[in-house]
Amino acid sequence: MYNIDRLFESVAAKGHVCVGLDTAAEYIPPAERQKAACDADAVLAFNRAIVDATFDTAACYKVQIACYEEMGLAGLSAYSQTLNYIRGKGGLVIADIKRGDIADTALRYAKAHFSGEFEADFATLSPYMGMDSIEPWLGYADSAGKGAFVLMRTSNKGMRDFEYLELNGTVPPQRLYHAVGNKLATIAAAHLGKYGYGAFGAVVGCTEREEAAEIRSAFPNLFFLIPGYGAQGGAAEAAALLLREGNGGVVNASRSILKAWSAEIGSSGGDAFAASNTFAADAAYRAAAEMRDAIQAAAQNV
Repeated sequence: MYNIDRLFESVAAKGHVCVGLDTAAEYIPPAERQKAACDADAVLAFNRAIVDATFDTAACYKVQIACYEEMGLAGLSAYSQTLNYIRGKGGLVIADIKRGDIADTALRYAKAHFSGEFEADFATLSPYMGMDSIEPWLGYADSAGKGAFVLMRTSNKGMRDFEYLELNGTVPPQRLYHAVGNKLATIAAAHLGKYGYGAFGAVVGCTEREEAAEIRSAFPNLFFLIPGYGAQGGAAEAAALLLREGNGGVVNASRSILKAWSAEIGSSGGDAFAASNTFAADAAYRAAAEMRDAIQAAAQNV
C-alpha cells in the first residue's frame, strides 16, 4: 500500500488540513521558551502539544527542516523526535526538505529521509535538475510505500520567475509548471495507488484561484500538497477547486495555526507571558478545526 492511499483515507476521515510544524522558537509562548533548557527543547515540547491537540483534525503534518537546522545538532534532534512522535501516534508526516540533487546523491538523500533517524512518510522534492533528481526516490515507493510531493506551481511571489515561463510549440499554450505536471502524471500512472492517485504528487499553491480548476482537470491522478492558505493569502474556495470529488489534496497552514494563541491573546488584550503550551495547543485546535470546516464547506459547493 502506498502512503498516498493512507493519506487519502486520512483526508476522508479527518478532513484536508495539513498542520505545518514550521516551528520557529519565537512562535512559542514566552514563558514556555524561557523555562526550557534550550530553544530546541522548547520547540519539541510545543510541537508535541500541538500534535496532541490537533491529531483528530489533521490529515497529516508537514515539518520544515530549516526551522530545526538553524538550531544545530539539538535542533536536528528535535526534528527527528518530532517525526517519531507523529509517526508513533499513527500519523502521517511530510518532511519538507525540497531536495533536488541527482544520481548517487539523490539516493543518499532518499535513504536519509525515508529510513533511519529522519524517516518520514513523504518528502518534498524539487524537479529542476531533471527527472533523474526524482527517479532515485521512486524505489522507496515500491519497497516501502513512501511518497513525495514535487514542486509544480507554488504559492510564493517568485513562482512567476520560472514556473510561468511559456513553452514553445505547445497547443494550447503551456507553461513550465505544466511540463512538470506532465512528467509527474507519467510517473503517477506507473505507480498508481488504489484510489487513483500516484505515489508521488505535486505541490500546487492555492493563491491563484483562476488557475485552480484547470490544474485539477489537467492532472486528475496527482495528489496535491496545497500551500498558501491563511498567512500567504489563499482561501478555502481556491483550495477546494484543487480537490477532486472532495479528496485528492491536503491544505497546509503553519503560522495561522502555530500562532493562533498569540492572535487570540492579542484580540482579547491578554498577557502573552501568561500563555502556556496548553493554551497554545487549544488555540491551534480551534484554528485547525475552523480551517477544516471552511474547506469542507467550500468543497461541497464546487
